[in-house]
Amino acid sequence: MRIINTPEGTRDRLFAECAERRQVQNTLVDLFRGRGYSEVITPEVEFYDLFVQSGNPIPQEAMLKIMDRSGRIMVMRPDCTTPIARVAATRLRSEPLPQRLYYDQTVFRDRGAHQGESREIAQCGVELIGAVGEEADVEMVSMAVESLRRCGLRSFHIELGHAGFYRALAARMDMSAAETERVRSAIEGKNFALLNDLLEPYRGRPAFAALRRLPYLFGGPEVLDEAEALAGESVCIDYLRRLYGRLAAAGCGAYIRFDLGLVHQLDYYTGMVFRGYVEGAGAPVLSGGRYDNLMERFGRKAEATGFAVDADAVAACLNQTAPAAGRRLRIALTKGRIQDKALALFERMGLDCSPVRDPGRRLILSIPNYPLDVVLAKAPDVITYVEHGACDLGIVGKDTILEKGGSFYEVLDLGFGRCRFALAVKEGTDFYGTYKTRRAASKYPNVARAFFEKKGMDVDIIKIEGSVELAPILELADGIVDIVETGATLRENGLTVVEDVAAVSARLIVNTASMKLNKEQITGFIAKCEADLEGTV
Repeated sequence: MRIINTPEGTRDRLFAECAERRQVQNTLVDLFRGRGYSEVITPEVEFYDLFVQSGNPIPQEAMLKIMDRSGRIMVMRPDCTTPIARVAATRLRSEPLPQRLYYDQTVFRDRGAHQGESREIAQCGVELIGAVGEEADVEMVSMAVESLRRCGLRSFHIELGHAGFYRALAARMDMSAAETERVRSAIEGKNFALLNDLLEPYRGRPAFAALRRLPYLFGGPEVLDEAEALAGESVCIDYLRRLYGRLAAAGCGAYIRFDLGLVHQLDYYTGMVFRGYVEGAGAPVLSGGRYDNLMERFGRKAEATGFAVDADAVAACLNQTAPAAGRRLRIALTKGRIQDKALALFERMGLDCSPVRDPGRRLILSIPNYPLDVVLAKAPDVITYVEHGACDLGIVGKDTILEKGGSFYEVLDLGFGRCRFALAVKEGTDFYGTYKTRRAASKYPNVARAFFEKKGMDVDIIKIEGSVELAPILELADGIVDIVETGATLRENGLTVVEDVAAVSARLIVNTASMKLNKEQITGFIAKCEADLEGTV
C-alpha cells in the first residue's frame, strides 16, 4: 500500500499543537467579540480578478491558483482583508457605518520550495470600515497591543509608521515613479548601500538627507524628533506623535515603537501602518494599517483600517522565556574566502577571532571579547538561518542573495569578494542578433531568468552544477550566465563576455525581527563595520 503524505507546505497538527493554536484563536475571538466586532466568514476560494481589482500587494506568484469549470482563474484565499472589503461593499452595503468585522480563517500562500514555511496561515484579525482618523487608529493599535498581551506574550512591541511620510519626502525629490518605487524598496529593506547609490544623483535636493537617514529612523518616540529635525514640520509626524500620546494615556505606551522606514506598498496603504514583533519569532506576527481606497474599488467609498495576527506564530512563542540580559548576537558566515575576509574585518574592529580560526569540531564559536557567536555555513544556508531567525546576522555574497532571495534586511555592502555576473558566449557568437530562441546555461537560473525577462527575451535556461563554461563548448547552450572575476577561465575556453548582468560583493544581512528587538546591539555592530569600511577604526 502506498503511503500518501501531505502536500509540501502543509502538515497535520496533533494534540498539543492544536490546543496551543486554539488557545490563541479563542483568546483573540473573545477579545474581538468583547469589543463589538461581528464575525465574517468568506469562501476559501475567490476569483483571481478580485485581488487584481483591489490592488492587493500580495504578488501573483504567491497565490495558489485553480480553474473553475468555465475556465476562470480562482485562487485559494491569500488574504482576508480584500474579500471582507468585497462583502462590506456588496452584501453589507445598506448597513450603517462604521462596521466592525472580525475573522478567524486560514489564508493560503505559496512560500516557495523547501523554505520550511507553511502554505496555510491561521489568521485572526479585524477590519474597521467607515471609521475615520485618530479615534479609529487608536482603537486598532490599542487592540493590537491587547491581542498580544492577552495571548500571554511577555516581550513584544508594536511598531508604527506612516505611508504618507515617505510620499511627502519623495514628492520633494522630483523622482520618476519607477525611481520612487526603487527608493521605497531600498528603505523598507534597510538596504543602506543601495539606497545611497539610488539617492546620489539627487544630492542637494530638499529631502535628500531625510531619505538617506530614513532606514535608521526606528526606535522610541525620539525618532519622531529626529525625523522632524531632518524633514521639517510634517503632518504625518504630528499625527504619529498625537497617536502615541493617546496610546500612552491608554496604558499602551510601553509597547509602542516607531519605524519611519516602514513604507508598505504605496498604492495600497494610505496612512498609518504597523507591525508586531515578538521575542522568539523571526518575522512579524502581526501586521496592519489604513487602506482608505480599497472599498471604493468595489463601488462603496469608505475609509478602513485593520490588522491580522498569525495565530501559529504567536502560539509558537507562548512558552518563550524572558530575554536574557546581555544577550549575545549570532552571525552566520559563508565558508571560504568570504569567511576569511569577514574575520579580517572583525579583527580590524578589535574582535578576537582565534576560536573561529581554529574551530575544531565546534559548530558555534564564541568571540571571547565581544557578545557575538559565529556559525560557519554554506552560502544558501546563511540566508536560511538569518531569514528564520536562527541567526541575527549573516555575511553572504550578493550572488546568493539574487539567486535565493528571502526576507531580511540587506544593510551593508562590505566591499570584499567583488566580482560580477556576466553573459558570455563562444567567440564569434551573436547572442542577440537572431529571432531563434536562445539557450543559456547557468548555476544561477533565477538570476539568468530575471536578466532575460527584463530584456523581454524568450531564453531557455538550463541549470548546470559544474563547469558551466562547457555548455557552449559542447553546444548545449548558446551562452552562459555566470560569476566572472578576471575572465581568465572564459578566455582560456574561447568564451567572451557579451554583457555584465549584476555586480557582486559580500553583504551584511540582518533578520527583520532581530533588528527591531535588539536595535542597540545590532546597530552598534553595524556601526563598527561601517567605521572600518570608512577607515575610521
